[in-house]
Amino acid sequence: MIRRFGQPPRTDQIYRLRPGCYGVLLKGRDVLLTHQISPTSEIQLPGGGMDQGESPMATLHREVLEETGWRIAPIRRLGAFCRFTYMPEYDMWAQKLCQIYLARPVIQLHPPTEPDHQAVWLPLAEAIPALANSGDRHFAAKLL
Repeated sequence: MIRRFGQPPRTDQIYRLRPGCYGVLLKGRDVLLTHQISPTSEIQLPGGGMDQGESPMATLHREVLEETGWRIAPIRRLGAFCRFTYMPEYDMWAQKLCQIYLARPVIQLHPPTEPDHQAVWLPLAEAIPALANSGDRHFAAKLL
């Protein structure tokens, strides 16, 4: 059974399954995050939804590059969680199935190409309370 974080599902909503992959990207004791400016300003683990037919590793590499501009070297899978949320950028209620990986940033190729995203480096201890959702905080805290 996969652990749920955040609000329980609303009984008046239909949720669409949205699998995705996210990375805890450590370099020393600092972690590379993404600051999503809109539709809501929040600090997140880089990552996002899997495209149809895409593997988890391809998703992780693509999303991290889009949101941070960095290439990564995946190390290991940390686990998974689900959360129920409204995604205003897609006008969709989603059951997000989030796979979390530990990875190492290798080289920055360019600035983020994803609109309204900025790459942010924080010490891991400061990053944990800054993360917008409790599932991200849980997996980042496992590395302290």
